[in-house]
Amino acid sequence: MSVRLSIFALCLLLPLSAQAQQQRQEISFDQAWRQLQTVSDKLKANEAQVSRAAALKRSGDALDYPSVGISGTYTHLDKPVELDLRDLNPLASLNSGELPITIPPALGNLLQGLPMVTPLTEQDIFRASLQALWPIYTGGKISAAQSIQKAQVAKQQQASELAKRELFTTLVDRYYGVIVTHKAWQTQQLLVDALSEHLEHAVKLEAQGQIAKVERLNAEVALSNAKVNAASAMRQYQMAQFALNRMLHTEQSEPDSRLFMLKTDPSLPQLTQLTLAQHPALKLLEAKEAQAQGLVEVEKSLYLPTVFLYGNYTLYEDDSLASQMEPDWLVGVGVKMPIISNSGRGDKVEAAKSALLQARYTKAQTRQDLSLLLDQSFRQLEQAREEVISLNTSLTLAEENLRLRELAFNQGMSTSVERVDAQVKLTGVQTQQLAATYRYVQAYAKLMAVSGQLDEFIARSSQSTEWRLHTEHKDGENHDAR
Repeated sequence: MSVRLSIFALCLLLPLSAQAQQQRQEISFDQAWRQLQTVSDKLKANEAQVSRAAALKRSGDALDYPSVGISGTYTHLDKPVELDLRDLNPLASLNSGELPITIPPALGNLLQGLPMVTPLTEQDIFRASLQALWPIYTGGKISAAQSIQKAQVAKQQQASELAKRELFTTLVDRYYGVIVTHKAWQTQQLLVDALSEHLEHAVKLEAQGQIAKVERLNAEVALSNAKVNAASAMRQYQMAQFALNRMLHTEQSEPDSRLFMLKTDPSLPQLTQLTLAQHPALKLLEAKEAQAQGLVEVEKSLYLPTVFLYGNYTLYEDDSLASQMEPDWLVGVGVKMPIISNSGRGDKVEAAKSALLQARYTKAQTRQDLSLLLDQSFRQLEQAREEVISLNTSLTLAEENLRLRELAFNQGMSTSVERVDAQVKLTGVQTQQLAATYRYVQAYAKLMAVSGQLDEFIARSSQSTEWRLHTEHKDGENHDAR
């Protein structure tokens, strides 16, 4: 059947070919994926979160080192601290003017003439010192805190990987969605062309008196409906292209890859084994389990003593007698042992153990969910393949039926309704096969994303000549207008 563009088709093509196609940039799926990893704000946010967790981990490593600081104080007393020698024995009797009998009178007279009050400090006290504190045993609190921070880094890394795989499947949906909607629009446009040609034949046959007016009117109605469907398909294509361009931060990116099907489907047992061994969700829960275990150790450390070294070196002090008597530096060892605490240590330990159990049970449930997801996706893959293959026979039947109906109509042996119905059925089968192939690609992408084989999908997408739509093998009947 010869195919030519109708006037309506040219009107539809103008906004796409005259404007969009002039600036269109063809992009393969591999290029689109690399572009998305460069421009995705979501991935950048996840990378920043990983960097933040890594920085916090490095800060936790410093807990093993001593802390050293400089402190300075200024103190104002209501009066200086003084020492009155008459308050000391055996000179207390000097306050009343009486001397011990053991002291000669001459010596007593001499003592009474001496100053009895000695200033120890000034009224304003200034002091600066260098202080150091080094915990050498904390009951495992420091090592537990460091393990928690290390697990936090692993947790954020796996969360970032999960987001990356989710973004990958979204790109597959949008990238191949553009291809599907474009082909669907082409299919609808071919229907418009075919019905336009059919209407021309109907007009000629009506003029020759071979068909009734109602036959020609039926052809006009069918063409009008086909134009509406083609316009709707064009808008869906434009919306799909807009969504892809927004995702890639581009203006006019046009996919140049094709829909494809594998000659043989992947092995479900191998996919399951690979997924359960390295899926980011499981590793993320392992990190949460490590965090919960570290929290248990932190809470248990509240029952254990803390041993620390400490030291102090005086940098500046006043010239008082008390300052001169104090040493310039000192070092020591300290021990702090909790006996009774009002912090609820026992309940905190139980809460931490419950969090650990929660992480373990969640991990077990996630393993089951992943196995179920793989099985469902694999069944969807098989179902899509079966639909595409079974529709090949339906497509052949629809093409043959259209050929016979067209011959019969031209000879006046068939009505326009039957001819149009045959054309619509052919278009419907082509659309169904297109949708089934799209579901196959989506299911395959989900399997590869869950099992972590993104590169495998990219390699398959670049070798999409393994299988092509049955309608694409028809010379000139469904060519790629792009």
